[in-house]
Amino acid sequence: MPSMAPGGRINSQTNNKKRKAYSDGDNRSELLARKHKFEQQRKSLPIASVEKKLVDEIRSNSTLIIVGETGSGKTTQLPQFLLSAGFCNAGKVIGITQPRRVAAVTVAKRVAEECGVELGSTVGYSIRFDDMTSNSTSLKYMTDGLLLREALLDPYLSRYSVIIVDEAHERTVHTDVLLGLLKRIQKERGKLINEHNNGMRTMTNETSVGTLKKYQRLSPLKLIIMSASLDARVFSDYFGGARALYVQGRQFPVDIFYTLHPETDYVDAALITIFQIHLEEESGDILVFLTGQEEIESVERLVKERLQQLAEDKRKLKVLPIYSSLPSEKQMQVFMPALDGYRKVVLATNIAETSVTIPGIKYVIDPGVVKQRQYTASTGIESLVVVPISKAQALQRSGRAGREGPGKCFRLYPEREFQKLDDSTKPEIKRSNLSNVILQLKALGVDDILGFDFIEKPKSEAVSKSLALLSLLGALTDENKLSDPIGHQMARLPLEPIYSKALILASQFNCLEEMLIAVAMLSVESIFYTPREKKEEARAAAKCFSSPEGDHLALLNVFRAAVEVLQKNFGNNREKAEKNLRKWCKDNFINNRSLKHALDVHRQIVGHVEQMGLSITSCGEDMIQFRRCLAAAFFLQAALKQPDGTYRSLSSGLVVQIHPSSGLFKGKPECLIYNELLKTNNNYIRNVTRIDYLWLPELAPQYYALK
Repeated sequence: MPSMAPGGRINSQTNNKKRKAYSDGDNRSELLARKHKFEQQRKSLPIASVEKKLVDEIRSNSTLIIVGETGSGKTTQLPQFLLSAGFCNAGKVIGITQPRRVAAVTVAKRVAEECGVELGSTVGYSIRFDDMTSNSTSLKYMTDGLLLREALLDPYLSRYSVIIVDEAHERTVHTDVLLGLLKRIQKERGKLINEHNNGMRTMTNETSVGTLKKYQRLSPLKLIIMSASLDARVFSDYFGGARALYVQGRQFPVDIFYTLHPETDYVDAALITIFQIHLEEESGDILVFLTGQEEIESVERLVKERLQQLAEDKRKLKVLPIYSSLPSEKQMQVFMPALDGYRKVVLATNIAETSVTIPGIKYVIDPGVVKQRQYTASTGIESLVVVPISKAQALQRSGRAGREGPGKCFRLYPEREFQKLDDSTKPEIKRSNLSNVILQLKALGVDDILGFDFIEKPKSEAVSKSLALLSLLGALTDENKLSDPIGHQMARLPLEPIYSKALILASQFNCLEEMLIAVAMLSVESIFYTPREKKEEARAAAKCFSSPEGDHLALLNVFRAAVEVLQKNFGNNREKAEKNLRKWCKDNFINNRSLKHALDVHRQIVGHVEQMGLSITSCGEDMIQFRRCLAAAFFLQAALKQPDGTYRSLSSGLVVQIHPSSGLFKGKPECLIYNELLKTNNNYIRNVTRIDYLWLPELAPQYYALK
């Protein structure tokens, strides 16, 4: 058991009562009672007392910064205040952006409940691969990346009267780019409105007159930047001295406990602490922060196994995971109250730090680490690495325990280690591959990337590398403008540029059906899982799908087998088909959640390529054609075998090894392409497929002819 020492005390916020979704079958009295309950909850929130002041400030200012303490109600209530105040008149929409998909979905569902409307009508959400909105939607919750994509189709975002950028302190790449874009749109909309008011006297060319007529009903864009913990001065200065308001939240004390010594295995320490709380502490749910899907699923299995070793009356512990790629219906389970007598233990990534509020949480377990994307521009390598969290993240995590009453936070590290943490998280734009963002900016007409008004400019080396990559992929012309048609086609697909190019190439190689499957499967976390106690069984099951040519072909085999299971003998009985698929996944050691997500992604991107007019053809049994297409698409991720059995990445020069989970781990082909470089003690490459090295100069002469 990790030995805990009491530390300092912090405060966090609010008293949201447990809730459940109502169904169409509820009678009128139940609906009225539920409406009354929501009204009482809304009135009790701290933000309710300043509704009039907030609305007046928003009317008076084009940009407003709101620092609302956790639990103040800003995310759910402010959009409703603005809806009631008439900001959605004449068919206008209020857009609310979130850094994460799960937050956009859960908050939209909550607000729809509070408004007493069906989700997708007045209140809706829109995220990548899932749109729940309609022509009647007035409050639209979405990811910041999705609003960026909307700007490709409507450069003035003319449908929106107000845009609220929530959780701005997280400083994701998309948030930073969105703020720069919104700042520009505010000015351009203002300019168009002034010109229209001047009777078009200042307009000279036909295109400008046409633009003015098209957008003649534009209103000024109101912009609200919100967060529970941001440096208001940074945002105020960026928006030319914008006004900042502070909204207080309700606070409950949270006792902080530290370990006396550093934990060598934080996963094991978390597991021990879960049972320490479950067996020794009073009732209340547990929230455990972990670094990713694989770690969460490993802990989930171990908790369930250890529960079986306890007396029957001690087994009342319900384990629930939540992470970004988990299907929405599974994510929603963590927000439901536990059954009477049971305790929930929620295993979460850092999405539970600020983006969502999980009812019932009284205990938090914080290992002090997070999985973070890091990009090294000098080598062009992007990797996910586990790093220490910041002080700001640690405070956000502990605050989750104080939302409904006094709580406890168990930090699995000594207090002296907390003092060494950075104050805040490094902005993502400083540590990310920018090729996708740059592609979208180019599509928006921003050609001078370094001249773009970023709140914090990215490193010039990272920008140069991303521009070079996009040029090699054929997305940019020699003048660094978006190419036609390839660059414009790539910008339309909601995928990483390298995957977008792979789909475009596949239509030319007559293997788009296969590439659509491969891209969908590569877009989710690992499809196979290997339990510690059943390693040999899992490996034997994986061999049933493996191909001597590589992992991409194995993924094709899994996907097609799963589709066959869904379709076989079950007609329109969806529930029975999905039950059978779950059993099939369990028997074959396949991650059912990842597979379902891949099926959904596949359905969505098929729709995109059909809209683009690409022909979905199959190469049939001709896997050489498919592998040639993989070589043409992923030529920058090729590796050549060295005399000592290792591989050398041809683009970075790094020495790499095939990951043991790969079907080609023992095969050692002369040349291969890979999709992921994993940096641990060694440089491992995952998802690899055999290619002929002579294909590279033939299929990618723009790169290998120079070599």
